[in-house]
Amino acid sequence: MARAVMAAFPAVPKILFGTSKKEMKEERNTMALRTLRASGSSETLILEFSGRSDSKHARLLHKFPSMDLVTVCTRLCFDPNSFGISTIFSYSIPSYINEFQLRANLIQGKPVKLALLVHGIHGPYQEAFKHDDSWHSVCVSWSQIGGSWAIFIDGRADSSGNDLNSDKIGPDGLFILGQEQDTFGGSFKKDESFSGSITELHIWDRVLSSSEIDTMEKQCSPISSGLVFKWNGAAMEIATSLTKLRRDVPCQIPGNFTVTDISFLDSLKDGNSLQNQTFNVELFQSIELDEDCDVFNPSSMSSGRAKCKVPNSAVCHHKKEVLAVISVPKTPLFSRLNKDLLIKPVSGNSSWDRDLALLQQLTQAVLQEVEEGGSHLLTSSDVLYLTQMIEKDLTALAGSHSAGSDGAEVMVSIATNYLKVASSMLEPGMATQWVGFTEDGVSVGPFTIVQSIDSLTETLAKSLSAEKRGFTLSTKNIDVCLTWQKLTEESLSQVFKPSAVGSHTAGSSSQDELLIPDTELHRIHALGYEEVMFIHTHYRHLSEIVSETQEPSQSHQEKVKRILPGHLASVVISATVRDASKGQTIPVAVKHNQTSSWSSDGCMVTFAGSGVTSCLCKHTTNFAVLMNYLESKWSPEEELILTKLTFIGAGASLCALLVTLMLFTVLDIPKSDRTSIHKNLFIALICAQVILLCSSSAIHNKVACTLVAALLHLFFMAAFSWMLVEGLLLWSKVVAVNLSEERHMKYYYLIGWGLPVLIVTITLASASGKYSADGYCWLSVQNGVIWGFAGPVIFIIMVNILVLTRVVVITISTAKRRSIMLAMGTSPVEQAYEQI
Repeated sequence: MARAVMAAFPAVPKILFGTSKKEMKEERNTMALRTLRASGSSETLILEFSGRSDSKHARLLHKFPSMDLVTVCTRLCFDPNSFGISTIFSYSIPSYINEFQLRANLIQGKPVKLALLVHGIHGPYQEAFKHDDSWHSVCVSWSQIGGSWAIFIDGRADSSGNDLNSDKIGPDGLFILGQEQDTFGGSFKKDESFSGSITELHIWDRVLSSSEIDTMEKQCSPISSGLVFKWNGAAMEIATSLTKLRRDVPCQIPGNFTVTDISFLDSLKDGNSLQNQTFNVELFQSIELDEDCDVFNPSSMSSGRAKCKVPNSAVCHHKKEVLAVISVPKTPLFSRLNKDLLIKPVSGNSSWDRDLALLQQLTQAVLQEVEEGGSHLLTSSDVLYLTQMIEKDLTALAGSHSAGSDGAEVMVSIATNYLKVASSMLEPGMATQWVGFTEDGVSVGPFTIVQSIDSLTETLAKSLSAEKRGFTLSTKNIDVCLTWQKLTEESLSQVFKPSAVGSHTAGSSSQDELLIPDTELHRIHALGYEEVMFIHTHYRHLSEIVSETQEPSQSHQEKVKRILPGHLASVVISATVRDASKGQTIPVAVKHNQTSSWSSDGCMVTFAGSGVTSCLCKHTTNFAVLMNYLESKWSPEEELILTKLTFIGAGASLCALLVTLMLFTVLDIPKSDRTSIHKNLFIALICAQVILLCSSSAIHNKVACTLVAALLHLFFMAAFSWMLVEGLLLWSKVVAVNLSEERHMKYYYLIGWGLPVLIVTITLASASGKYSADGYCWLSVQNGVIWGFAGPVIFIIMVNILVLTRVVVITISTAKRRSIMLAMGTSPVEQAYEQI
């Protein structure tokens, strides 16, 4: 039985961990309330959001100015039975609904994850605290300078970052608790609502420092400097469906037990390694033991070693047996694995040996499961966990210890297991099951595995270099070759050719490889390198996987807009040269032989035949032939050139239109329907060109950008409408010559200007706040608003083509009859000439 000794709690002489969980919780709450009342804390309003709903919310009755700095702090408690996206608060302005939000992602069995959203830009979800019914204080701050942000949990900094938008938070908005606003102040969704309790929400118009937030947490009182909103029921409009409670402030008072403090005792009782055990906790002001102890500090949740005779306050001293534990995700694959293979005591002379042996057991268990047909259960989370284990855990172990011969054998075993698993995962039919997004929104694809294998081979090369040995493995989809070589006069005259080393390229074209020329071997030897490790990997079916997953499922299309830069048209191969003694990568020029066509970006073509292209490249990385069939993103230089061409072309067009309009106005041209139509067409085009030239200045203002897009839509639509009118006029003059033209002009004005106004109005009304595109002031392409312009334009063009075809037919027929009449009595040759 373990024994723990704690101090600084003189009010309770002894606690026995033998009661039921329900009794423990009731005792915990009673003690917390008793100590809080004893400390003199006042009652506060608590809003209880019981269950998810699209109606439960509270609105702050405060007029917000534009903000370039802001801090929001609150205390909240999540419903432990609620899962999914949960909106704690949302602030929207009339022109932009996603102005400022704090959101949570609740996944069963995982900690609560929080993320900040500013002006439509979503920050990353970060783990914050355990998903239970405990109270926690949460503070978020944001600054316009650099878009810097930070999240504090229970007074301590939890996560931070930059580039979360650099525009000010807009004024005159609505601040809603418990709901996301899909429209300004409304359109709440049940599946994104908050479920739990919220209290003590305060807002500052500045960024609070970490010391200020820590002070607030200790004193249970907000700092007055910069405080613009203080928690008060009278300052809110609370929905009648919400439950309003008056209770003591659920915060941590120094020197007393609180809900947060005693929840640690629950966690000890609920732990797997402590079940069915009784612990006596005796409280003293100091401790005096005669040996070294493992020390655990419950306030900072940190552990270590210290002298037992050293007096400590509120510190647990205990002895424990070390169990090697690997935390694995709760996914279908790992749920099927034998638990004894993942969590068990492991024999070893050091913790490094134990950790390495655990990784070996884990990869062996996964390989066995995959070979027995369990690979059909693979998910994106499984693949992400496995790749991160190789990239981080294995690399960290290799970097913290120099492996001997036994360690190298274990590393080889881990590499063999993982490469076989990776080969199965890269089966074209199998990859379609796990390529996609994890529950946290992380994209996982074939190159996630490629990256992990790159890390694996470098880590393995470090272990094998000490043994001066190599490694070769050929699987169905992956070939790996590591070759240790001492640079001698004999080896310098050879070209390193992976296909000559072993059978790792069997079944594939021997020309698909990266060669190390003898000239490069001479060069790196002259630089002082004497022992090198050649690393070569070859992936056979990645092109098939990429092509099969290029059309994502509908759910994935809703989650993210994927831009495919090209089509993979070859195998993927890589080559790396490392200094065996120092473990550093050596820059070399490699010769790339590949049977498909080759892009020379970063490489120099040395030979190009009908079926083979050889290149000399200045870098070592993963190589493949990429058929770029989609338009690539413009570089800044190309953007500048296109901008200048736009101004030159639009400017020249504008000048010509102005001159033409002036000539039509000044010259004594007889008034007619055709003249009026031309003038209106010129006016529409002139207005559209002027707005187009000025549109770039409105990109950073959402309201101005929407206005510019609407005006461009109106005037370009008007230009096409007047072109339609010209077609109708031509029809009336040539085809239907018997129609009267006296009262047609008012209908032409109705078509030329009335139709565009109607189309723009309908498009704006149906766009639901997403009228303009992101990044430029024109109609949005993503949600189909562009068809408000493209649809009518296509219709107008089709009508005008019909008019043109009919007019041409009539014109040719008329001209033919006229030429026959004029050519009476002439020769056949002259008649033919007249007809032409």
